[in-house]
Amino acid sequence: MRNLKLYLLLIFLCLGSLSWAQTRNQFPSQIWHKGTLVLADGSTTTGLVKYDLETNLVQLQAETVITFTASNVTSFEIYDETYAGIRKFYSLPYALNGDYETPIFFEVLTQGEYIALLCREYIATDNRGMNNWSGMGMNPFWGPQTATGYRLAFTYYFLKNGRLERYSGKKKELFDLLTGYDEEMQLYMRKNRLEHDQRGDLLRITAYYNELKNN
Repeated sequence: MRNLKLYLLLIFLCLGSLSWAQTRNQFPSQIWHKGTLVLADGSTTTGLVKYDLETNLVQLQAETVITFTASNVTSFEIYDETYAGIRKFYSLPYALNGDYETPIFFEVLTQGEYIALLCREYIATDNRGMNNWSGMGMNPFWGPQTATGYRLAFTYYFLKNGRLERYSGKKKELFDLLTGYDEEMQLYMRKNRLEHDQRGDLLRITAYYNELKNN
C-alpha cells in the first residue's frame, strides 16, 4: 500500500511538472487569463480573457467565447498567473500602416502626469541561441524562453502631450523624448546600470522622468 501511495504521488508530481512546463512554453497571448473588459458603451464584463495584439482582437470566455475588436473595447486588464502580475491594455487610435488611424491595443507599462510608456508585444524568431534571456533580465516576464526557437519581443511607444510616438530604441531618441533632464537621467541610468532599449529598464527610466518633472 505504501508503494502504491508513493507511485501515485510520483505520477501527480510528474503531471504537475508537465503542466508547468507546457505553460512555460507558451507565450502570454496564447494563454487564457482571468480578466475584465471595459466595453465601448462603458459596461464591464469579466471572465477568462485571451488577447492577440497582431490582429487587435480580445476574446472573453464566460458561458461562451465572444470576440471583440479594439473598436468594441476601451480597455482590458488581465491577471497573468505565469508572472504574477496585473497587466493593463488600452485601445488607442494609431496609424500602424500609412496615415489612417484605427483603434489598436497597447499595453501600459507606466504612466505619469507628463509621459507614459506603452508597448506592443510580438513573437519573434530567436536567432541568438536557446540559452539567451533576450537581454531583459532574469524575470521570465521580460523574455520567456521556450524550446521552440521563438522569443517575446516588444515595440515601444511614448504617449506625450496626447500624441503617441514610436520609440526606435536609440539612446539619442530617448533623450529627445525625455527632454530637460539629460544629466540627471544619465546619472540615474549609469548608477542603476539601466539600458535604453530594455523593457524593465525603460519602465524605470520613464517613471524616474515623471518624478523629476513633478519635483
